[in-house]
Amino acid sequence: MTIAVAKIFAGVISGSAAMYAEAAHSLADTTNQSFLLYSIGLSERPPDPEHPFGSGRERFLWTFVAAVGTFLAGAIFAIGWGAYELVTGGGGETEFVVPFAVLGLSLLTEGFSWLRALRQTRREARREKLGYLDYVRQSRDPNVKMVLFEDSAALIGIALAAVGIGLQAITGVAFWDPAASVAIGVMLIFVAFWMARDARYMLVGASARPDERVRLEAALDSFPEVDEVRELLTLTLGPNALLVAARIDLADGLDADRIERVSDEIDARLHEVVDDVTEVFIDATPPPEGGAL
Repeated sequence: MTIAVAKIFAGVISGSAAMYAEAAHSLADTTNQSFLLYSIGLSERPPDPEHPFGSGRERFLWTFVAAVGTFLAGAIFAIGWGAYELVTGGGGETEFVVPFAVLGLSLLTEGFSWLRALRQTRREARREKLGYLDYVRQSRDPNVKMVLFEDSAALIGIALAAVGIGLQAITGVAFWDPAASVAIGVMLIFVAFWMARDARYMLVGASARPDERVRLEAALDSFPEVDEVRELLTLTLGPNALLVAARIDLADGLDADRIERVSDEIDARLHEVVDDVTEVFIDATPPPEGGAL
């Protein structure tokens, strides 16, 4: 919020459209973080009869709302104000020291935040034994993507604003500053679309990651009592919650007690191979002697 206020101040002092666009961007980021914090509290509510699998998808819903509401709001303002300045010939500002000072301060703070997010996601990718880009693309945690891409967009926005204001200062042509505002808005639309698409994918019922499915299938096949895994279905219930449903053929000659023990062992094994598994449902083809899970 402090950076947003500083950018508004710089915009008022200089009349820079790019600084106003960056202020709108920072306000959007602040609002977005508020949405994410709010969603964390909602998603941690315990299961109840109306929500038997919990409320983990609240995280995805509010990520979608944040992407559509805050990013697009910032983008519309940035493009609209920049286009207005282009049509009217720009503000013709002559004050450049304050905008560059604020952009320099923003670069330090946003750069530190970006490096911290980068290190965190790299540690998480190593823990999951995935490549960095694969982990960022496939992660179910919206905070991982939102923070990283917000900070990346912030750095790009600072660069665009600096280029626009700098070219206007050098050339004296009023085109560059509002053009930078429009460019910042276009970037925000791209980021908003990307984040909304990712959240939508999770909301409509995403499956487990490919590497998780491989581990789950291998775990089921490792049981000598399982003749065949006919079908394996997975469903994302939250950033760290997966439902697993498997239809399996059991070996002949198993009695009811052994079927029950195998069921418990499968449940425990699936939780072990994928930490995020929270619900397991097994549909077993009963042996000729009868009995089913």
